[in-house]
Amino acid sequence: MSIKDVGLALLVILIWGINFVVIKIGLHNFSPFLLAGLRFTFVAFPACLLVSKPKVPLHLVIAYGLTISFLQFALLFLALNLGMPAGLASLLLQSQAFFTLFFGALCLGEKIHSHHIVGLLIAIVGMVCLANSSIHPDQTSGMTLFTLLLTLGAALSWGVGNIVSKVILRRYPVEPLKLVVWSAFVPILPFFLCAVFIDGKETIWHSLININLFNVITIFYLAILCTVVAYAIWGGLLSKYPTTTVAPLTLLVPVVGMVAATLVLGETLTGWQVLSVMLIIAGLIVNSFAPKIVSYLRLIHR
Repeated sequence: MSIKDVGLALLVILIWGINFVVIKIGLHNFSPFLLAGLRFTFVAFPACLLVSKPKVPLHLVIAYGLTISFLQFALLFLALNLGMPAGLASLLLQSQAFFTLFFGALCLGEKIHSHHIVGLLIAIVGMVCLANSSIHPDQTSGMTLFTLLLTLGAALSWGVGNIVSKVILRRYPVEPLKLVVWSAFVPILPFFLCAVFIDGKETIWHSLININLFNVITIFYLAILCTVVAYAIWGGLLSKYPTTTVAPLTLLVPVVGMVAATLVLGETLTGWQVLSVMLIIAGLIVNSFAPKIVSYLRLIHR
């Protein structure tokens, strides 16, 4: 990759990593479903005026929007609102890689190799350690077993959405950004309906009439920077370089997320949580890089 493109990739990683902190802060003023609904409203508008409609069957666009947009962010925003630390959420959400592998094998007949299984087992050990530390009575991180499961549910939804995306991209020549923008219409109504029935009209109205500049910046960051701009840059990099070169860089997202959460929100990890995080990251690395690492070690040995 050129120096310019490396810089663009790192910019996207930075935007996506800080995203978790921005969500956490945004939830101070908005309910989870209202914030998510506002996010996707401003992803769809005015981007739909600048990005042409993808030539994809409506049922596939709806499936993509309900999984990767509605379910993923409904569960993630709810978990963060209930106390899930932003840094750990940014890490656990990367378990979508394993869910994508599983559903890819189940639905598309894709092969699961031995290093995928090893990486998954390592990550599972890390998640079990994390779950064990989260329900300890002396734990004050804000994470509970319930918020952990909600975050893993968000990762599962992302994984299912990835399979829908694969099906779409295999069958139809469509730019990913077009799919992101136009599928953003799908979750808007479900999010606002959830906000009305769960939070109530008075709570929604109070949040909207008391909106300030900081709230506007938060929504702008989530909708425009994190979604439209970042996906446009990322899509351009994927079209220019092999997926194996670009995709593994997303492993840096939780690193940025945890650093940002520490600096901005003051989140800290216990010794057991640090060990758990290291195991989960190790599992993700084995899953993504094991063949390359083995090849490199063989070259050195020779």
